Amino acid sequence: MEGFFNALSASLVLLMLMSVGYFMGRLGWMTQREKNFISKYVVNIAVPCNCVAGLLNNLDHDSLAQAALMVVSGVLGVGATLLISLALAALLRLPRERWGVFVAMAAFSNTLFIGIPVSTQLFGEACMPYLMLYYLSNTIYVQSVGLLLVEHAGTKPGGKTTLKSFLKDLFSKPPIVAVLFTLLLLVLDLRLPQPVMKFAGYVSDSVSPLALLYCGFIIYEVGLRNLRLMKGLPTMLVMRLAISPLICMAFCHLFGMTGLPRDVFIVESALPVVSQVTVMAGAFGADEQYAATGATLSTLASFISIPILMLVIG
Repeated sequence: MEGFFNALSASLVLLMLMSVGYFMGRLGWMTQREKNFISKYVVNIAVPCNCVAGLLNNLDHDSLAQAALMVVSGVLGVGATLLISLALAALLRLPRERWGVFVAMAAFSNTLFIGIPVSTQLFGEACMPYLMLYYLSNTIYVQSVGLLLVEHAGTKPGGKTTLKSFLKDLFSKPPIVAVLFTLLLLVLDLRLPQPVMKFAGYVSDSVSPLALLYCGFIIYEVGLRNLRLMKGLPTMLVMRLAISPLICMAFCHLFGMTGLPRDVFIVESALPVVSQVTVMAGAFGADEQYAATGATLSTLASFISIPILMLVIG
């Protein structure tokens, strides 16, 4: 029960931080301009610093083989979740503009804007290396399959996705570059100078509050009065918040993952819809309102499901 009450307390803190972003939107203190700034700062500066500080402070050269197995476990778990989501979309017979959006929402987890605040509240900074390994597994799919699914659901023509464009898009993302750079340092058994590590630590501390302000503002943009359970969304919520962590739990057991790495992976797999789905839906002419509603509902519901999940995993 201790884990349940700790998760309940953490969820309350996170909701309070999100409410600040919500009310800043209502008061006009935060607009689309500030939202764009926060998004660019968090993704391009703060999260890469978080990657460097978290990985170098909690992993070493001898633990890299175990880290590789964790990435494989994450890739297989997300892949299995994706296949089940595709089957559910076919059974629901959703219209074209929602089909790919549903699959992307059900299959992929919000490992950054929600994942970092939730996991650090529950497990402390020691969770960061495992969080980033799961982020790597999840993002490979988001940038490839997720993009294609939402593009297929849209009405606007998108650029042709090739292996070259996929690799360029994937490896130009600052968080991915930071993870790979840090893993290279660990392979070579090298460390960054202490002033650089302190800088990375200070900047990484800003990730959680700013990410939650961002999520709170998105809820304001969608509007609480506009939230309704459109066709497929209840199924998506069950898949995203309940089935996905069960799949992850099975693969963790298969690969012998226990303790903190297992718990972090399971929580990361049970998080709300990845925020990029809404952005991609708008860009490709898919059902953006459907995506935004699904993202908001899953975010709010996760603060109920996560304490229950913590009770289950003990």
